[in-house]
Amino acid sequence: MEEQKGRVCVTGGTGFIGSWLIMRLLDHGYSVTTTFRSDPVIILFTSLMTRLKHKKDLSFLTNLPGASERLQIFNADLNDPESFDAAIAGCAGVIHVAAPIDIDGKETEEVMTQRAVNGTIGILKSCLKSGTVKRFVYTSSGSTVYFSGKDVDMLDETFWSDEDYIRKLDIWGKSYVLTKTLTERAALEFAEEHGLDLVTLIPSFVVGPFICPKFAGSVRSTLAMVLGNREEYSILLNISMVHIDDVARAHIFLLEYPDAKGRYICSSAKLTIQEMAEFLSAKHPEYPIPNVDSLSEIEGYKLSALSSKKLLDICFTYKYGIDEMFDGAIKCCKERGYL
Repeated sequence: MEEQKGRVCVTGGTGFIGSWLIMRLLDHGYSVTTTFRSDPVIILFTSLMTRLKHKKDLSFLTNLPGASERLQIFNADLNDPESFDAAIAGCAGVIHVAAPIDIDGKETEEVMTQRAVNGTIGILKSCLKSGTVKRFVYTSSGSTVYFSGKDVDMLDETFWSDEDYIRKLDIWGKSYVLTKTLTERAALEFAEEHGLDLVTLIPSFVVGPFICPKFAGSVRSTLAMVLGNREEYSILLNISMVHIDDVARAHIFLLEYPDAKGRYICSSAKLTIQEMAEFLSAKHPEYPIPNVDSLSEIEGYKLSALSSKKLLDICFTYKYGIDEMFDGAIKCCKERGYL
């Protein structure tokens, strides 16, 4: 990146990570463009047939400090990759956070994967077309590393989730795991083939406060014992986590660090479900956290730990621990009426 703060595009800016990242980029003095997908067109039958697009409330972005001067918001859709051209034009960096969302659970794995891969490749082509993008940061997921089929205690960036192995597993979110894995692979291959400077950030479960209107899925899952969502306890058997602000800072760090190459895991803490229960019971006794003995019967896929050594070796530092992760998440959930 240039010495002076330039223009950066964040795709998927209305989500948990995207919105927090925009806030931090503005804090750092960047000009930011971001994209969101508008709601479907509603046809109204009146004396004349007219069309009305529901407008999303984007005030949580437009009211951010510096947004009125340095934030532009564009409508774009992964189904139409060229729709990202306007947001990317003139940008020195792109951080691709957007991912396909199947609201009704009706899409096939193949459709989801095709949209994610084609959309990401299309956005990479927009970067090449712009002639200004110097670095592309792709937001991946720990799910692209966890399911390699290899029995090891600690995973690093050399591990990849195996497509055939994933298909044999009985796990929640299998389509998401496959989609993220295949998309990251496709992005890295395309970038290498076309000489585009691309790095990927692989966060574990992202926890902490949120500014977006939607209840962040990773926050909901990690607060399963606080919320009483026993059906999600299996996710917590051996969970790696990272604070949302550290994730945003890591994106910006990789955007700016000149020698960054390849994949970087971003994960700062690990807890077993028993350790989490003990921590929450002591720190937040106001909630009916289950006792440790009752959790011994919980079954599920036990995830290996993730190593952040590669990221730490280039002098990135984490600022937050599990206290801040849970305190921020619980406070935010109280304010939003989820608790």
